[in-house]
Amino acid sequence: MFLQTGDQPRGGSTAGLDFSAGFLGFSESFYFGFAAHHLTQPNESLIKEESKLPMKLTAHAGAMIPLAGSASKYQTEDAMISPNIIYRRQENFQQLNMGLYVKKGPLVGGIWYRNKDAFITLIGIQSDNIKIGYSYDVTISKLANATAGSHELSFQINFNCRPKKKTFRTLSCPSF
Repeated sequence: MFLQTGDQPRGGSTAGLDFSAGFLGFSESFYFGFAAHHLTQPNESLIKEESKLPMKLTAHAGAMIPLAGSASKYQTEDAMISPNIIYRRQENFQQLNMGLYVKKGPLVGGIWYRNKDAFITLIGIQSDNIKIGYSYDVTISKLANATAGSHELSFQINFNCRPKKKTFRTLSCPSF
């Protein structure tokens, strides 16, 4: 039996579970995290041979450092710089991204370096509920001749969630 593509059915089906785990730690000025994906390394093959999905590991860290110290009219308490780093590994593939954001009021700008691949520049504007951004990847790897870089527009809306009602009641206890 031939399908319209000319491919012959080879039998086999696949099903399985895929788990991930991670953690995030943060304070007002620093954050870090780690994630492990595909912990069970599920079989992705649709034919009878095995093809396991390799585990992916990601680690990241960053800080938000207020700009202060001089009596300049351009520096306010909401001006800050934010250095960041992200490391990813999946089987033989590794990627290291290092970047820096600068924020002044509602304006955000930044530059990132993706190890041996690209420089990324970005600009944006943000308010309490809306973020709009534009970024451009300048390819510096061997793919530079095949691509003219990559443009990205982003739009984000943060909805204010109502706080959850407390589901317990307090008991009046005598105090001594």
